[in-house]
Amino acid sequence: MVYISTRGGASAGAAEAVLRGIAADGGLFVDPMLAQEPFDWQHCLTLDALGIQTMLLKHLLPDIDGMDGLCRRAYDGKFETDELTPLVRVGEDYVLELFRGPTSAFKDVALSMLPQLVTAARTQRGERGECVVLTATSGDTGKAALEGFHDVPGTRIFVFYPHGGVSAIQRAQMVTQEGKNVTVCAVRGNFDDCQTGVKKAFAALAGDEELLCRGLSLSSANSINIGRLAPQLGYYFIAYAALLREGRIALGDKVDYVVPTGNFGDILAGWMAKRLGLPVGRLVCASNANRVLTDFFETGVYDRRRDFYRTDSPSMDILVSSNLERLLFYVSDGDCALVRSCMEQLAREGFYRFPEELMEKLRAEFSAYCCTDAEGAETIGALWREEGYLCDPHTAVAVRAAQDYRRERPGDVPLVILSTASPYKFPGAVLGAIGGRAEGDEYAQMDALASLTGVPVPRRLAALREKDVLHRDVIGIDEMIPYIKTKLSEALS
Repeated sequence: MVYISTRGGASAGAAEAVLRGIAADGGLFVDPMLAQEPFDWQHCLTLDALGIQTMLLKHLLPDIDGMDGLCRRAYDGKFETDELTPLVRVGEDYVLELFRGPTSAFKDVALSMLPQLVTAARTQRGERGECVVLTATSGDTGKAALEGFHDVPGTRIFVFYPHGGVSAIQRAQMVTQEGKNVTVCAVRGNFDDCQTGVKKAFAALAGDEELLCRGLSLSSANSINIGRLAPQLGYYFIAYAALLREGRIALGDKVDYVVPTGNFGDILAGWMAKRLGLPVGRLVCASNANRVLTDFFETGVYDRRRDFYRTDSPSMDILVSSNLERLLFYVSDGDCALVRSCMEQLAREGFYRFPEELMEKLRAEFSAYCCTDAEGAETIGALWREEGYLCDPHTAVAVRAAQDYRRERPGDVPLVILSTASPYKFPGAVLGAIGGRAEGDEYAQMDALASLTGVPVPRRLAALREKDVLHRDVIGIDEMIPYIKTKLSEALS
């Protein structure tokens, strides 16, 4: 299989694409034959969760050897259930709990797997120097990447998060991370600044002679890396298989999915699953007050020139959704020139307009809604009172979108809402939403939330209060590249 850049200037095998993370021309690696290569999706649905992941990854990343063993090492004993992502009936709809992994966030599904893929790809390609993993996070990717890569031989990981732009629990998860190969740093800016800084670092460091002489290579743990994105297709199949077992659907019936969306990777995985044959109906893109994606689907104009809001759902506080670039490539039938032009205009002028005839194709498959913090809090409270189900602010955005979608498109198609994080990662916001008093620090708030609801605190989150802060660095946006160089020089001296 040959992956190519969305911008047309690079190609790579699957192993190389995983290791490089981003193409040399700044584009993202895609499989141009995604919908043409035969995949036995019906057989895939007969497998257990581990089998589903293994079969999908063998198909998407065929030149990485030993996938059965890689998947076992990635998932065995690391999740709360063998299902990995259990499906729960809540009222008329279903919630797919993606937060049952080691860091209580949906990123665990992919980032438990990515270190295995990187290690295997390096071995196959005979790479001996260290692989430096550069990662920007809006909250959840950082800890999940750190959990996956810490002390993995031959790797070194840098995680950059927006200073003051993540929840107290998310920050605590990152700054207490142990590991000899780990660097965590806050950046004075928002997630888009961190993500732009990481992309600039790729471009600046890729040709750095000193780093090349030391045998270092660069990769990413963000969903710009196809190795991060590919494992996320699995839980769409897992959810569909669960509905089949329950008898809610017959094979071939369509299922709609509602996805709280920031960087667009999670919902893109559902669209890719559909291209492999899974009977996905509509994909509902749920955004918070940073509604750049909602406006894009409504108007065809992607415009980051707007106010940026820090919200109760910080993992969605994003104005530049990187993975949308992959969707533009596919819906334009691989028009790399068009994609490149859009991305260059976005970087240069802060916006682009996508052709209306292609927007109509997108609107045939996607719906898009958004909600404010106040509406999200109202949704958390109502869901708890009426259904006894406790959700986090990101999931609340999706629940609200599901309600709006149901009013606009009533019907009997099952609706699966992707729940991306434990409510205990945002205890103050959730506590206030259900009528509690968000007093004291984040740990006092976790205790109060558990006392009020009876929902247990995930063990690893509860243990954070006993951990020491190990990472205190805070830098400016323009300091990221020299910071990386300095830390690498210190580590290798």
